[in-house]
Amino acid sequence: MSKAVVAVVGRPNVGKSTLFNALAGERISIVEDTPGVTRDRIYADVSWLDHEFTMIDTGGIEPDSSDIILSQMREQAQIAIDTADVIIFMTDVRQGLVDADAKVADMLRRSKKPIVLVVNKVDDFDKHVMDSYEFYNLGIGDPHPISAAGKLGFGDMLDAVIAHFPEPDILDQEDDTPRIAVIGKPNVGKSSLINRLCGKQRLIVSDIAGTTRDAVDTRVRFNKKDYIFVDTAGLRRKSRIQGDIERYSIVRAVAAVEKADVVVLVIDGEEGVSEQDAKIAGIAHERGKAVIIAVNKWDAVEKDNHTMSDQIDRIHKTLSFMLYARIIFISALTGQRLGQLYEAIDQVIAASTMRVGTGVLNEIVAEAVAMQQPPTDKGKRLKIFYVTQVAVKPPTFVVFVNDQKLMHFSYVRYLENQIRQNFGFEGTPLRMITRQRDDKS
Repeated sequence: MSKAVVAVVGRPNVGKSTLFNALAGERISIVEDTPGVTRDRIYADVSWLDHEFTMIDTGGIEPDSSDIILSQMREQAQIAIDTADVIIFMTDVRQGLVDADAKVADMLRRSKKPIVLVVNKVDDFDKHVMDSYEFYNLGIGDPHPISAAGKLGFGDMLDAVIAHFPEPDILDQEDDTPRIAVIGKPNVGKSSLINRLCGKQRLIVSDIAGTTRDAVDTRVRFNKKDYIFVDTAGLRRKSRIQGDIERYSIVRAVAAVEKADVVVLVIDGEEGVSEQDAKIAGIAHERGKAVIIAVNKWDAVEKDNHTMSDQIDRIHKTLSFMLYARIIFISALTGQRLGQLYEAIDQVIAASTMRVGTGVLNEIVAEAVAMQQPPTDKGKRLKIFYVTQVAVKPPTFVVFVNDQKLMHFSYVRYLENQIRQNFGFEGTPLRMITRQRDDKS
């Protein structure tokens, strides 16, 4: 079941990053008393009661500012608003209701998204809670007083947020057609790829990075089978704003990846793999999604006998955490190898849903242990009692051992590699969970 996306927006310096860090459980966003410090959206997974959601932090919105950085942050916030299922609109009780709050409220109202109005810095409820009533004048619902720094009032605020989430049974009734999220930096050819797959100009294609502003679902039929491709894009490039433009693609990638069965990471074959590609790929990896790396514009690359293998080596070096990903070389312009893309999608879906019997799994693990003895520490050797698969999407295995502290990361990786060699699992990450039990049990 996909997670809801919640965006935290508001003017600069009202405490958005402090709230984000408090809910995320760690200091992820920069917090400083200077407006505009949080320049890039940051995202984190948050849980409240029985609900899990992805939260997006944004830079502050200055509706009328002509400052380059602040206008850039305003564009970032707009993307977060477009992507979110619920919006937390944060204000500051100490500054009171200001004209910029009303302008931000108008911007949010046009989104037609559920809005939870939060009044921050109510550090003393007895003293300041009455001041929060002033924000009723925004006309977007009840204000929820909180103190992000003191972690006060979070319960009522989060209850209001999750009240807008779809019911679980509604989410479970979604179309079971495979969903493929097409992600990547702006202008690598995502829209061109989907247009070629569906055989018509379904999406706007332009040399301007980020022509596509909204995530778009496109149903494609191939060999009597339906697929849903989700195009995700960044922000339209502006002449004065170039340095951070590629980061704009991340927030839409988060939302699309959550709902996807397979993620196709599109890389520019002429430019090669980059650190920004690694950041975007990490979103899919963290969420345990099956992944295909599509190296696009391959028709435009000058080649020799080593070009493809050299490109694969560079991808593996930069995306070293994703060695399991299937790599194909395509051209959205000419249609080169696009038939292989459907084949790869079917294969990685099968791998991500594969189940291995406990008996045969433990035979493979026993052989692996015999070939390479488990690690020891202070004379005590790791014992592996048995292994069982407990979930799919991604395939998840529980390893029962005598002492979890002895299970070194390198040995977990060794067991994972042995499982892959015997059962495949190409294109999907594996999750290995260690559980401790004693010999008697």
